Amino acid sequence: MKNTPLHQTGGSNLTGIAQYNERLILQLIRRAGSLPKAEIARMTNLSAQTASVIINRLIEQQLLHKQKPLKAAGKVGQPAIPIALNPEGALSLGVKIGRRSLDVILINFVGDILDQITHTYPYPDPDFIFPQISAALHLLRKRLPASHRKRLLGIGIASPYGLGGWQLEADIPDHITQSWNRTDIKKTVQEDHPELPVWLVNDATAACIAALEFDSPPRLNNYLYIFVGTFIGGGIIMNRTLYNGSFNNAGALGSMPLPRHYADPGHTGQPLPDGHTDGNTVQLINCASLYLMYRRLVALGANPDRALEAFGAAGKSGIPDAHQHIMDAWMAQAAPAIAYAIVSAISVIDFEGVVIDSLMPANMTARLTAEVEQAISSLDLEGLSLPRLYAGRIGSKARALGGAFLPFYTHFAPDRSILVSGENHVFHAF
Repeated sequence: MKNTPLHQTGGSNLTGIAQYNERLILQLIRRAGSLPKAEIARMTNLSAQTASVIINRLIEQQLLHKQKPLKAAGKVGQPAIPIALNPEGALSLGVKIGRRSLDVILINFVGDILDQITHTYPYPDPDFIFPQISAALHLLRKRLPASHRKRLLGIGIASPYGLGGWQLEADIPDHITQSWNRTDIKKTVQEDHPELPVWLVNDATAACIAALEFDSPPRLNNYLYIFVGTFIGGGIIMNRTLYNGSFNNAGALGSMPLPRHYADPGHTGQPLPDGHTDGNTVQLINCASLYLMYRRLVALGANPDRALEAFGAAGKSGIPDAHQHIMDAWMAQAAPAIAYAIVSAISVIDFEGVVIDSLMPANMTARLTAEVEQAISSLDLEGLSLPRLYAGRIGSKARALGGAFLPFYTHFAPDRSILVSGENHVFHAF
């Protein structure tokens, strides 16, 4: 498929229509897994001939492939031949810059992670991170067969906006904060890899993209997405499309103000972060982020990552009592705060559902979701329709995976601006 820059395809024209239909078919097949030609034509309202021509062209371009024929029981005639995405049809590189770890991954067209390099650190130092990103990207590309390298579409970066912000919460030294404030992440990576285009998105937004592509609850078109990481964040899905907002900051749940007591549910009088409270309110970041649990585990001499792994592997058996108490206390603080944020959000947008995912093991994410649901029931919901809550299933790889998907969005997501003059909205659902 020729990816003509959209600013060169202004006006309703045959080229734009053909490209839109190609992308529409790719999206449909991605969501369904595989479909026969007749079903694709029916679902897209294209004629059988038009759909067949487009599908054959995409097969020729190696973006689609035919699967084994399916003979339906009791039916006569030729068996249906399912059409599916070709995993090797396109490749992408993803970079996740976290507050405690760096992931660089290679994915194929169906989102399988083919290769991965990970580094951990106590805080994000750009002098360490960017050389590691460069080395990892070069290594992952070098490991690819030469015939596959031409199918690399680009590099998608998932990173918190303002990595130098929330200095007290992130335990970042002053000079590191100042360094991030001077750093242009996208430009730095692009200059080191000029042969590939680079995209940048907020890390929680990237996790939301991964959820949209791999973990959307069935028949759910509009939902709030929450990702509980070192800092909590989120995203908004409207009509199965990521909603970015006017300033690309929609779903910035971590900055949502809450009454002060949500950061101190036990009324212990503990000091609250300077700069993020006016005496009466705090931010959701200060109430439901994993850094709060990490700090208490580190104070006991525990490794937070290993402690979380133990929670996932053993449940409550085999866990030191002190560790279990910290986890229980964090849940007791985080769940009501997230519940308050959800109710605030649904008073503005009438969401059908809420997806909660996290860096934690699946059993802990499921427990948090259940406790949030219970906490919501204790709030005043008069005049509101309560959305259904779902525990996410992607977990720690969501941000890197969503970042790696950015080149696929740009090249293959259907966008009606192809049909009329306008700009490409990178994050339309695919």
